Amino acid sequence: MNTDFDWNLIRSFLAALDHGSLLGAARALNTSQPTLGRHVAALEEQLGSVLFERTGRGLVPTDMALRLAEFGRAMESGAHQLARNASGAEGAVLGTVRITASQPVACILLPPVLAQMRIALPQVQVELVSSNAVNNLLRREADIALRMVQPVQSSLVTKRIAKITLGAYAHRDYLRRRGIPQRLEDLAGHDLIADDRDESVLRAMTAMGLPVTKESFVLRTDDLVAHWAAIRAGLGIGFIADYVARADNQVQAVLPMLKIPPLPIWLTVHREIRTNLRIRAVYDFLSHAIPKAV
Repeated sequence: MNTDFDWNLIRSFLAALDHGSLLGAARALNTSQPTLGRHVAALEEQLGSVLFERTGRGLVPTDMALRLAEFGRAMESGAHQLARNASGAEGAVLGTVRITASQPVACILLPPVLAQMRIALPQVQVELVSSNAVNNLLRREADIALRMVQPVQSSLVTKRIAKITLGAYAHRDYLRRRGIPQRLEDLAGHDLIADDRDESVLRAMTAMGLPVTKESFVLRTDDLVAHWAAIRAGLGIGFIADYVARADNQVQAVLPMLKIPPLPIWLTVHREIRTNLRIRAVYDFLSHAIPKAV
């Protein structure tokens, strides 16, 4: 093994490992697939070992790749920590903060909050990532995350800042056309909107004794913004957060006796917020402003 190999190739290797394909890794790093492939091949040559088995379903890491990944993550984490500390060392609350949040939070809840923050922190710019995926803050995909699940990494600071209440809603036009359900059993006779791959609504209704199947839902989508748009269009009864429904006064709550467990909102950030003033300022602002907005 040649110990004098190019450490810059580690970034491409880790991307290939995380995404399972050269194409996915190239997209994540904003480079070309051939370039990514050359980086992996060069690293394999310098190590004198095969890192991936190429299959029809993508890249399968070898034992050597998994061992190398452990050291590569440590290098990457150290580099990111150095960058975070350096970027926050100037002492001024200015610059860019990258925030990631789920679609409804990013598209509906956050914009008014960010408008308030623009007044309070006028020299801070925001990069907003609308994603339902749990982004890895350790890898600089975001500085701050708003999530409905609590991250478990010990190097992250998490704070439960609010809870999201949910309910059943429909547009007034739909209710005029089909009538307002008075009992839970009435849902079986209505047009329903729910998730596609996530069958939690289906399971909950089945547990209530309602005779529903997947085909009982006239629209199934995992896109939460599309779900909300379908309710507003009068397509049927959907299940959404109360703060989302407040955005349209033509959308009406139904079946108040339907008890849906609330979802927590976790504000998550690197531990380095203590040395990065702009991230700390945005973190503190969001922790106070979001509970009021919800």
